[in-house]
Amino acid sequence: MINNQKNNPARLKNNNRSSRIKKFREYGIIIFSWGSFFLLAAILLCTLGYLLWRGGPTLGSKLLFGTTAPLDGLLLREQVFDGLFPALIGTLTLVVLAVTMAVPLGVGAGIYMAEFARRGPKHILSALFDVLAGLPSIVIGLAGFSLSVLFHRLLPGRLGPCLLLSAGSLSFLVLPYLVRSTQTALESIPFSVRCTAPAMGATPIQNILHVLLPSRLPDILGGVLLAIGRCAEDTAVIMLTGVVVSAGLPRSLFEQFEALPFYIYYISSQYSDPGELQSGFSAAILLLALCAIIFAFTCAVEQLVSRRLLR
Repeated sequence: MINNQKNNPARLKNNNRSSRIKKFREYGIIIFSWGSFFLLAAILLCTLGYLLWRGGPTLGSKLLFGTTAPLDGLLLREQVFDGLFPALIGTLTLVVLAVTMAVPLGVGAGIYMAEFARRGPKHILSALFDVLAGLPSIVIGLAGFSLSVLFHRLLPGRLGPCLLLSAGSLSFLVLPYLVRSTQTALESIPFSVRCTAPAMGATPIQNILHVLLPSRLPDILGGVLLAIGRCAEDTAVIMLTGVVVSAGLPRSLFEQFEALPFYIYYISSQYSDPGELQSGFSAAILLLALCAIIFAFTCAVEQLVSRRLLR
């Protein structure tokens, strides 16, 4: 039987043809993958190069502090009104506050979806989170603006568009990403790992805190990184809930503030001379640098926590 198959020319020809087709498919997928990578890398490098070409010449202490002495601005001796230092600090404060508000709720909801939710409520909540993830940011901004109007009527003169309201709106915007990343990470844990701690007498809460969450911490932090990037770049939400062009350093959670994304939007749409437009490109470079620093800090924290857990 084997000799007949080997001596059959038609079958050998078909086998050779099918093997060549498989090789062509594999080579095609490899070439497509490498081509996509180089295309995205080229787009990224071109974008960064263009930003550095347009905004690099104006980078410096004058861009951040204007006519204020840099040391006086850093030590808060004088307010900076003609530089980007208040917008930089406002963006950092906004991101930290929004992520701090969103992470406990998002991770907690993801744990509930993965470990405790029954099939019926789980399908309903999954659909709701998917709808929430697809909402345009301007809708979240309008909801936050309506909430500020309501608070202003109930508490006149006490609460309106402010840093706290912007951070709360952004935290609501990034909640679906945190929920989904936590849920997907916990549901991908193998059954053998999931049942090890309960077999040794651990409670469900102990199993989640000491086994499940540490084993998928990098995946959960990936959702946190996505939330950080979304909070740092969004303009529509903060434009309707508290950001202004000039406010100085944020002194309270209940006051208006400055932010780099809104400054970039404002300058690009209403610049009066090429110098102002160039400062907008410089602000974009500062925003990218701020996001890179926050991402690097988050990755360092993740590596430190992972090493301690492995010990």
